[in-house]
Amino acid sequence: MSITISDFGSLAGATVKEYALKNSNGVEIKITDYGATITTIKVPDSKGNIENIACGFDTLDGYFGKDYVENAPYFGGTIGRYCSQIKDAKFSLNGQDYKIADNCGPNNLHGGIVGFDKKIWEAEEFASSEAVGVKMTLKSSHLEEGFPGNVDVEVSFTLTNNNELNIDYVATPDQDTPLSLTNHTYFNLNAFKSNVECHKAQVHANKKLQCDDTGAATGTIVNVDGAPDDMQQPKKIGDAHKGMGDGFENFYVLDNENATFIEAAKITCPDSGRSLTVSTTEPCMLLYTGKYTSDLIKRENGEQYGKYRGFCCETHRYPNGPNIENSPKSITKAGETFKSTTQFKFNW
Repeated sequence: MSITISDFGSLAGATVKEYALKNSNGVEIKITDYGATITTIKVPDSKGNIENIACGFDTLDGYFGKDYVENAPYFGGTIGRYCSQIKDAKFSLNGQDYKIADNCGPNNLHGGIVGFDKKIWEAEEFASSEAVGVKMTLKSSHLEEGFPGNVDVEVSFTLTNNNELNIDYVATPDQDTPLSLTNHTYFNLNAFKSNVECHKAQVHANKKLQCDDTGAATGTIVNVDGAPDDMQQPKKIGDAHKGMGDGFENFYVLDNENATFIEAAKITCPDSGRSLTVSTTEPCMLLYTGKYTSDLIKRENGEQYGKYRGFCCETHRYPNGPNIENSPKSITKAGETFKSTTQFKFNW
């Protein structure tokens, strides 16, 4: 187990660092304190070849490239204060109306114009005989992007010798405020030798949230039993795409009212032998297959990204939760603690 810290670039006079976590099985995960962003995930395949399986860049400049900024795919970032879309970029709380940044048509997306993924976080590494990690902390100020309250945020990334990446989120506000944090890593278990349509996906849910034509959740829950996007049994992503006539952007509702730690999904790649198991305490998971990702985006070494070339398993509270009655834990009250854990377990 090891941690290596290196310079990743500079922003507004500050040096941005990258933390490389490595276990004894060859798994390596790199995280930068810009956006608490996962930049690289290296995992062996069934033949022992260690390759990168995550969309990202090797330098900070990559995250400011023209094609990337214009497409805004949020590769690997920690998303907050509230991930996914909030309808009409507004909500009411405790009798007060709040107008937040409208950065996705009329809606608010992923916390606004300068969300948590675009902040420089404070970082502190930690290590034991069985795990290595880095804890990132951030202070989000009152009315930042229009959200009420000051919030102390902490995200810990821990890599174990069991090939698990545990992401633990803790946040404490001094006013009632919407909070929903997630990680936006795009995975390709075939190391970008193909798109992800050759992968098989299984999602342990038979319900999803309905979205309107702007992409905001309405609060209506739809049963998917027998539908093309019913993934309760392992199904080839390409076959599901054909049945749906489009890529995935599905907010699956998990049977997790008590916020227990449950398995939400498993994705496998027959070509590489790699698999990813996703477990979480959250009530919802977005399965997204990058249908809007620009084919113009590449890593510095030429690694090709684009439409269907990466999938996301974003675990979080309900999208548009502040505007949905009885949305579970979309509002964290003053002095209470927001807590969330998601685990990505790799196998090969």
